[in-house]
Formats: sequence, C-alpha cells, structure tokens
Amino acid sequence: MADDVSKAKAEAQFRKAQQAKDGKAAMAEYEANAAAVRANTQRLRALRIARDAVAEKAAPTVAAKSKPAKKAKNPPGKLSDWLDSQQSSGRKT
Repeated sequence: MADDVSKAKAEAQFRKAQQAKDGKAAMAEYEANAAAVRANTQRLRALRIARDAVAEKAAPTVAAKSKPAKKAKNPPGKLSDWLDSQQSSGRKT
C-alpha cells in the first residue's frame, strides 16, 4: 500500500513537471508569435506612412479641386395644375 502511495506521488510530480515544461514551451511560442506580429505591424505602418507621404505630395490639394455647380431644381408644381393636366389628357380621377 505504501508502494502505491509513493508511486502515485511520483506520477503526480512527473505530471506537474511535464505541465510546467509544456507551459514554458507554450509561453515561449506565444511570445515569439506576439513579437512577429509586432514586427509585421511596425513594418506595415512604416510602409503606409511612406505611401501616404508620397500620395500627399502627388495629389493636388483639396482646396484646388472644385465641384461642378449643381443644377437648380425645378420648383414643384401645384397640385391643381397636375390635376388639370391629368384631366385634359383623358384621365378621370
């Protein structure tokens, strides 16, 4: 019986050691992935800033662009005029 208890303790200690080892490996992998993401983000940010700087120099300023003038809308007609036109065209309302 004492042999069973010591065997169970040894297995528990082995399991704890294995879990600690797996945890350290997982944490190292997590940190490596996080570092890779940060490096990629920094690289992409630098590229975007450079692209925007070139585009800003090449594009004309917003104030220089002028929008075409809008056409004036025809004022809405009166209902009575519309009804008269409907009646004269043969519609019965």
